[in-house]
Amino acid sequence: MNSPTLVLLVTAVIFIAAFVRSSLGFGDAVIAMPLIAASAGLKTAAPLVAFMGPAISILILARHWQKADLRSAVKLIAASIAGIPLGIYLLTRLPEAPLRTALGVIILLYGLFSLLKPTLRIENEKAGFPYLVGFIAGVLGGAYNTNGPPAVIYGMLKGWPPERFRATLQGYFLPTGLFILLGHGAAGLWTGQVVRLFVFSLPALFLGVWLGGRMSRRVPEKLFRRIVYASLVLMGGFLVLRGIGA
Repeated sequence: MNSPTLVLLVTAVIFIAAFVRSSLGFGDAVIAMPLIAASAGLKTAAPLVAFMGPAISILILARHWQKADLRSAVKLIAASIAGIPLGIYLLTRLPEAPLRTALGVIILLYGLFSLLKPTLRIENEKAGFPYLVGFIAGVLGGAYNTNGPPAVIYGMLKGWPPERFRATLQGYFLPTGLFILLGHGAAGLWTGQVVRLFVFSLPALFLGVWLGGRMSRRVPEKLFRRIVYASLVLMGGFLVLRGIGA
């Protein structure tokens, strides 16, 4: 794909991803990763989305940090940081086709899980459970920038209220996102193309966060979530089929 077309595509995808993240508190990476990876490759998409994530978290927390329960995120953060190096190792050493398939499976299962909306809640949480969730999230974050799904499912199981849910996730995403970003840099994934694409997309990112914040107060959250989850199921299925056929 030629450069101007790629810039336009990436800018549009990052706008949508930032809009969704600002509206729901999560979902940017699982939208951006498959779309950017399909056109620019996974090893460009991963560090580019890693640049995007902390930027969005900072913008959201700047307005809503008072609502975040950072204590709830500490265990997830610590375990995620332990898992991120393994994920980055898998990204740099394994062939891209299996990674694309795995990413599709993750997104597909995540979308289906969320559409079903189980009522299961954690009553008596085992001491090691948040660390297990955090470690899995870290591996997925290092490899695919998709540390969100395990953290989101954990929040759903905990029954966090919506405002606390959104703000606390940003408190989790910011430090883990920065660690993922630095890990990608250490692995040599910060290329000139990645930096240029991120810089060109910044206006779209700011606009997406602003509009998403306004939309979250206007559109019924339940309906919006179901639309996003249905889209994720379709995208995940597409990636799985594409990876199998590669």
